[in-house]
Amino acid sequence: MTGKTVDIIGAGMAGLTAALAFSRKGWTVRLREQTAELREVGAGLQLSPNATRILLALGLGEGLAPSLHKPGRIALASGLSLNTIAYVPAGAEAERRWQAPYGVIHRADLQNALFEAVGEYPNITVELGVRTEPADIGDSDADLVVIADGVWSANRSRLKHAGTPSFTGLVAWRMLVDADIAASYIDPLNVTAFMGPESHLVAYPVKEGTRINMVAITTGEDPGRNWSYATSTDNRATLFERFSRWHPTLRTTMREAEEITYWPLYQMSDGAYFDGGKTVLVGDAAHAMVPFAAQGAAMAIEDAWELAAAASENRTAIFSWEEQRRARVGRARKRAAFNRFAYHARGPVRLGRDVVLSLRKPEQLAADLDWLYGWRATGL
Repeated sequence: MTGKTVDIIGAGMAGLTAALAFSRKGWTVRLREQTAELREVGAGLQLSPNATRILLALGLGEGLAPSLHKPGRIALASGLSLNTIAYVPAGAEAERRWQAPYGVIHRADLQNALFEAVGEYPNITVELGVRTEPADIGDSDADLVVIADGVWSANRSRLKHAGTPSFTGLVAWRMLVDADIAASYIDPLNVTAFMGPESHLVAYPVKEGTRINMVAITTGEDPGRNWSYATSTDNRATLFERFSRWHPTLRTTMREAEEITYWPLYQMSDGAYFDGGKTVLVGDAAHAMVPFAAQGAAMAIEDAWELAAAASENRTAIFSWEEQRRARVGRARKRAAFNRFAYHARGPVRLGRDVVLSLRKPEQLAADLDWLYGWRATGL
């Protein structure tokens, strides 16, 4: 044991990963979460090799095996015609190229696997139903306090120069569809990103392939702070209007979906992650970003692993951690901005995009992601 203690605020992806990473470094970990029980929030998420490499190193291979689906490819298709334009090879090719799997999983399944792993470590104490206020952090006797309570962090105010959240003008709609029904018009085994004017929709299997998670992203109004929202006749009408030019089969799926939620997409401005003392931000609390590169969870997982490694050296190393993380997150943001432009292109730009993508070989598209998916965390 190092004799050091870390308080972690928030039991989402960032907080749970941090608890495991610090525990394995010999720290005494106190993990606190304001909800009385970990509830299922959201639907599916994509885990790229830069994230799964860390999860496997944390010993989650067996825990994730039943629920992590490894698609054979990531296809880019037209939301107007359903025709595939290009694809990035995944499956065995992803593991060969990036030495870790590319997978898709239900968010609740990942959170449960992380939570079960946390419970196996005697140096981790978990307190649910405990709300932490900024003043509590100031009174903490821990050597380090890790704030991992998300984009709506109640404790980010501890850092004077932290970023601030702002609405992006985009709204995401989540739908879960029966895989057998979706198989008539969509590949139920792989990831497909349908692109259209000012909108796109990503579909992939979750729940051991029995359901298809569909996330449609388009422009919308900000309904205020929350994680998910019940739909109504009025706001569903807005969704249908945004996708009115899309293929009739996809529009029918949206109309008939029974499980559908939506949420506004917020992002953080660039700001400090570390106060120079003992308080650090990780995950969405530090750098929430739009999901166009599917890197929100991955960046949080990277944050946690790298922070545990840096803090276990000395406090000065956390300054280097912050600099390195801001640079990497910044590059991921740029990739997401590029994807947004490409996915939502319209008119002549859309036609040109389709021509360029169709001419590129799958291996070339994979190579464009080497810097992101092939990144190796400290010690791996």
